[in-house]
Amino acid sequence: MPKTREYKEKLIETLTEHLKQSKSAVLVGYKGLKVTETEELRNRLREKKVHFHVTKNTLFKIALSNTGIKVAPELLDKPLAIAFATEDEVAPAKEIDLFAKEHEAIEVLGGILENEYIDERAIKQLASLPSKEELYAKVVGSLAAPLSGMVNVLLGNIRGLVNVLSQYREKIS
Repeated sequence: MPKTREYKEKLIETLTEHLKQSKSAVLVGYKGLKVTETEELRNRLREKKVHFHVTKNTLFKIALSNTGIKVAPELLDKPLAIAFATEDEVAPAKEIDLFAKEHEAIEVLGGILENEYIDERAIKQLASLPSKEELYAKVVGSLAAPLSGMVNVLLGNIRGLVNVLSQYREKIS
């Protein structure tokens, strides 16, 4: 069933908005991926607040031209799906990389970071970065380490005093 012009214009508008608002996007080749696997990937990405769209390349080309983003032209010759991240730049790359390890049919083709095209090698590097939560945990751990060390040093004097007093008490008894 052919899609109406209004429907296509709405899709182009949605893709354009996602491109403008997203911090990063990952372009994925999904040829050979089953519908159930696509839904599994979509659900995993949704948990990370990542939008996943399977779209026609002609509509995606128009959305790219609306935003002024240039991608490698050979990418637009294959069936494409795009994962858009509005919160965490690393999330779509990480999730798709994990999913690609489990399903051979999916292929990372490249991506968009800060409105610039990046190749698949850069996406792999992005996927290897720690997430924001992991970075926050490392920062908190780094800040807490000196404080806990200082607390142990201060408590050491008190423990020593308690040991001396308990030995004195045993000596008197």
